[in-house]
Amino acid sequence: MKLLCALQLITLSAAAQTSVLTLDARGDGKADDTEAIQNAVNSHGSLLFPKGSYRLTKTVTIDLSRTGFTALTGDGTARVVMEGAGPAFHFIGHHEGTAAPSSFKPETWETERTPMVTGIEIVGANAEADGIEATGTMQITISRLVVRKCRHALHFTTRNRNVIISDCHLYENTGIGIFYDDVNIHQTNVIGSHISYNGGGGIVSRGGNVRNFHIGTCDIEGNHAEKGPPSANIELNSTGGSIGEVAITGCTIQHTSKAPGSANIRILGAGTDPSLERRVGRPQTREGNVTISANVFSDVQVNIEMRDSRGVTITGNTFWEGFQHDLDVRNCEHIVIADNNFDRNPRYAVNGFQDAENNGVLIQGCADTSFTGNIISGVARQRAAVDVSDSTRLIIAQNHILDSDGIGLRLENVSRSLISDNLIRDDREGSKRSKEPSLMILKSNDNQVGSNLLGNGSKVE
Repeated sequence: MKLLCALQLITLSAAAQTSVLTLDARGDGKADDTEAIQNAVNSHGSLLFPKGSYRLTKTVTIDLSRTGFTALTGDGTARVVMEGAGPAFHFIGHHEGTAAPSSFKPETWETERTPMVTGIEIVGANAEADGIEATGTMQITISRLVVRKCRHALHFTTRNRNVIISDCHLYENTGIGIFYDDVNIHQTNVIGSHISYNGGGGIVSRGGNVRNFHIGTCDIEGNHAEKGPPSANIELNSTGGSIGEVAITGCTIQHTSKAPGSANIRILGAGTDPSLERRVGRPQTREGNVTISANVFSDVQVNIEMRDSRGVTITGNTFWEGFQHDLDVRNCEHIVIADNNFDRNPRYAVNGFQDAENNGVLIQGCADTSFTGNIISGVARQRAAVDVSDSTRLIIAQNHILDSDGIGLRLENVSRSLISDNLIRDDREGSKRSKEPSLMILKSNDNQVGSNLLGNGSKVE
């Protein structure tokens, strides 16, 4: 009964929309439908795209102050082929406030709120074709969208608020899957989507002012061009701006180690605040307040790379196949790394890498950080499985550091820190077993070293 009611609602909704085929669009893959679809948007707003292939040779601009409430809807059988440069559809709103109710002008609620795109495929046929661009929108909602062969799939510019992206397939684009391009944007949910094989990165935020960014239960993989500049499956780059209040939860994030500089998550927290140097003596901020939990990471050069960040929690994740490192954290503070599994699982030897991945954890130049309850196993060719230097006020406790080349835990120039209750052993057979000490402490002072269980003892200089 519930299914029948839902189908009836969908049928009624479709019936209430105007088919673009009744407004001079052809949908035959031959005619240029740009003018017909632009006119249809201007005059009707709520449009249905029946099964067909719709050619566009330039952007269809959706000025919400002119069109009013707008939705572009299909049932998954409509294809839009973008043969021109720029986005196939550009939504333009005029909201200049925050997400607080008091900041809205009446016309936002009367004509512009919640533009929607659902159930359509956009395919690029131009090297500079994009899928959708949104500027100045409030509550844009994008679902069941496929974007392929474009440059950027979804491009957010200038200012937007309250974005929902769900159940989408953003696949094999030359640029970025979801691009926050120096944009002021708060409140985003990216849910249940496949974001894969986009050469410039999967989900990328650069500059701007970004807050309340939630990424959950997505498959995000292979978003690196093997011959392109370094990219990441998720990149949060605060350079020239400010990015914070981010949650990345329950995703599979992986591939490809073959791309130089590839990372699953890259956080570059050095943002811009002109008053900061006067107040604290450094020119750049340390952006952050990021939670990374319950994800699966593998097969890149660095699984998680962080620079100049503050307030990042990494907990309950599974890591393997970090070809340079699983975790590389530098010049950060207030970092929590807890209860993660950094592994070399024999099951994945069949991948053909011939154990070329090094793995391992690097912490450098950090303060007020805890590294607790983690399992680190099978690190190869590193001087230490967990390598910590030039850092202060750390807690390194209750970790398993197992069966790895080199030193187990290496501390250099570390001060005012607590190191206790770690199990550090290499129990591999024969020549595979490391001859290095399990714990090495160099040029460090004012630390408390507690009851660690060490297979090869310790060395202190």
